[in-house]
Amino acid sequence: MPSIPTHTVDEVDPNAIRILITGFGPFWKYKENPSWLAVKPLHNKVIYADPTLEAEAQAKPDMDHHMMMVQDERPISAVLGAHIPPPPQDDPMQVDGMEDIDAAPQQIHITTLEIPVTYQAVLNIAPGLHARPPVLPQPEDPAFAIPPPPPNGYDFMFHIGVAGRGPLRIEKLSHKNSYRMKDAEGQYAPIVVLPKDGAREAGEPNQELEMERILGLGISPAVASHGQNGAEGGNDGVDHPPNRGFGKGYENMPEELHTDVDVAKLIHYLKETGLDNVYSSMDAGHYLCDFLFYCSLAEAKRLASRQEKFKERSSPAKGMPVLFMHVPPVGEPLITEEATEAIKKIVLWVCSRLNS
Repeated sequence: MPSIPTHTVDEVDPNAIRILITGFGPFWKYKENPSWLAVKPLHNKVIYADPTLEAEAQAKPDMDHHMMMVQDERPISAVLGAHIPPPPQDDPMQVDGMEDIDAAPQQIHITTLEIPVTYQAVLNIAPGLHARPPVLPQPEDPAFAIPPPPPNGYDFMFHIGVAGRGPLRIEKLSHKNSYRMKDAEGQYAPIVVLPKDGAREAGEPNQELEMERILGLGISPAVASHGQNGAEGGNDGVDHPPNRGFGKGYENMPEELHTDVDVAKLIHYLKETGLDNVYSSMDAGHYLCDFLFYCSLAEAKRLASRQEKFKERSSPAKGMPVLFMHVPPVGEPLITEEATEAIKKIVLWVCSRLNS
């Protein structure tokens, strides 16, 4: 898979497409989370939009889009960025120069953020990522200082987490409830009282078995070293554990939230371009990855509803796409550089469809 070049910038182009990519912090045996290893090389980097992908996105054979193209025949660079009017035709040298400028590819600027593997951190951080303007915590490491966020919000939010050995997994949906596992600090997700919340299946799997399920591993994680004796309903003697997940502030959100990104088409594109180790998934794991994915999708949905209600003209008409991908542990089978390249390819593909 050929490498997509990246460039470091001192200042963010005000016309750049702005992307936020998150990875997770340390937990269990990972002193540095494989998701963060894949994400952090992209911090404050610029890649350039692929005109071929943009042209394909603009050529979708649906009638509404065909009508839009009939009425708007601007070049792709004008759709995604500021269009520069052509100069007078009697100045060949100027025409050539301006054509080069007009054809210049759109900048895509990437900001990365490491999120702790705790439920409270997700609840504290994720809503701010979707604020207008976004509010992000400043990392302790100055190498990952957050550049000023775009006032009207990011154009695409991409979350990365780690799963077990195997291909990349692009998640289609997230879950609101049934978070049984303790986080990296030994804390549970908030209790949520559901209508007719009563008897539940007794003897839920313990913490170690659940971690094996989530990570797809055949070994027992050393979670007991953190004082984690088991998931609720397991070794702690609770037969009917409370439901845990999203409660206050999320009462009107559905049990499942789906990404607006066409994952099937994305997978097809990735495989066509040589990335075979990737597939889609309908189960994000009911752990911190799933928890962050749901929270982010819920906040994006909340913002889109508010924009529709108040007709916020300064904000994009469409909701911001949110996507989650699981990467395997390093070398099982993908190495970090391969995961990073896959992330860049996905960013290019999603960005090519932001205005389609």
